[in-house]
This record gives sequence, structure tokens and C-alpha cells, in this order.
Amino acid sequence: MHLAYPAVLSALLFCTGLYGVLARRNAILVLMSVELMLNAVNLNLVAFDVWLSRVAKETLHSGQALTLFTIAIAAAEIGIGLAIVLAVHRNRGTSDIDKLRDTAEGPETGGPEIAGLGSSAAEKAEATA
Repeated sequence: MHLAYPAVLSALLFCTGLYGVLARRNAILVLMSVELMLNAVNLNLVAFDVWLSRVAKETLHSGQALTLFTIAIAAAEIGIGLAIVLAVHRNRGTSDIDKLRDTAEGPETGGPEIAGLGSSAAEKAEATA
């Protein structure tokens, strides 16, 4: 088998994962897209390792070993990522990335403000009086 087939397949997988990261709003779908990108990298590592082992007779199969480390790190990343998403969903009630980013930025200018947040010192003194 030629090296071009797995390289094209991994490029398609990586582009699909990249689209998922950029276009999706749900945090779990973003994590799934990151996993898709990591699997594309793993496919590339194994394909190039097999290709190099045919060229050079004495190889260490470093691409396959690196793939095992990448799989282990990806499993840990998904476990921690899902734990964070579940904790955020319990606290905020949503896993929508746009809504989570809006709450982190604080109140918008021109909108209704919560008492004590984003108001000047004179408004705070007036509110307590």
C-alpha cells in the first residue's frame, strides 16, 4: 500500500476534527473533535513508521511507541475534560461554549448590571444609602 492513502485519510480526519472544533458549540462535541484530530495524528505516525521500516532494515518502531503514548495521553485528556464539562454543567446548567465564554467576560456595556458588579464607586455609595 502506498503512503499516500493513509496520509490522505489522516488529512481528511484532521480537517473534519478541525471543523468540529471551530464550528461546534457543545463542549463534548469539541472534545470528540479533538480526539478525531489526535487519531489522525496517530494514523500518520503509524503510516510513516511502517514506511520508514521498509526503507531502513533496522528500526526502533518509534512511531508506534509514540502512538501508544499519544493514546494514553488522549485517554487522560478525555477523562479530565469530561470531568470539567460535567462540573461546569452542574454549576452553570449548560455546556454551550458561547454561553460559558459570555459569563466569564462579565456584564456587557449598555445592558442591565447586577448590583455591585461593574458599577462605579458613586453608584455603589448611592445604592447603599
